[in-house]
Amino acid sequence: MSSSPYVLLVLERQAEGDERAEKRAWRLAEAASRTDRRPRLLRALKLARELLPGDSELGDPLSTAGNEPSHLLARRVSEAAPDRESVPREFGLGVLQLWQALSEAQGRGRGAEPVAILFTDLVDFSSWALEAGDEAVIELLRRVGLAIGPWITKQQGQSVKRLGDGLMAVFLDAQPALEAAIDATGKVAEIEVAGHRPALRAGLHMGRPRKLGGDYYGVDVNIAARVAAAAAGGEVLISEAARAQLDPGAFQVRRQRHFKAKGTPKDLRVYSARGL
Repeated sequence: MSSSPYVLLVLERQAEGDERAEKRAWRLAEAASRTDRRPRLLRALKLARELLPGDSELGDPLSTAGNEPSHLLARRVSEAAPDRESVPREFGLGVLQLWQALSEAQGRGRGAEPVAILFTDLVDFSSWALEAGDEAVIELLRRVGLAIGPWITKQQGQSVKRLGDGLMAVFLDAQPALEAAIDATGKVAEIEVAGHRPALRAGLHMGRPRKLGGDYYGVDVNIAARVAAAAAGGEVLISEAARAQLDPGAFQVRRQRHFKAKGTPKDLRVYSARGL
């Protein structure tokens, strides 16, 4: 953003032959740059985003994977300055965060039918992949996919999309989704590639995401993704909404007392679940 005054005034200089235009452009660019990184203003905007309704982490890959207008715009804002924080970036994402929250509150971000949303991924996969090399990485992902896929199919789930080493799937009910997650987690633990044993983590949430084509979007998808990201290797975390749909005697369920994840409701209750 800070370069635009410079560009405009350079064009003015070329058109009018005004040598002072370039000096004014540099002064404007420097002033915009100072505003762009003003620490106190930046901290105030980040605090405002924490207090605003909606996903305060809007802008990261977990929250902008969809094709809704707010997701597309948030990706553009984030990609404009991916390596540094700035006032315009935080302000733009704050506006989009509020827009998304209002859309959800009015029902435009939710679907008509409840579904169980499952996210899985591999713990510390990226750091291992950097050292392992392409051949080992491809072999690991192939074997993990073969380990997870049959359990989703067995429980009549639908694989929605792959996200690098992760997966998103939906089910009609929470119980078969949890059974699939627990079985898949155990199966992945048996895999070994190049001396490495992967650890699958999973997160499950029951909600009414909006379906567009073959994909799902909305706040409930974000919650499921955040719950999965908070799980440890070999662990399955579930939300209160998912737990309420389970047969009480079918699983061991223990509440996570200190669960906290940005972008989720402050009163969200999360449980660690395992088979009997």
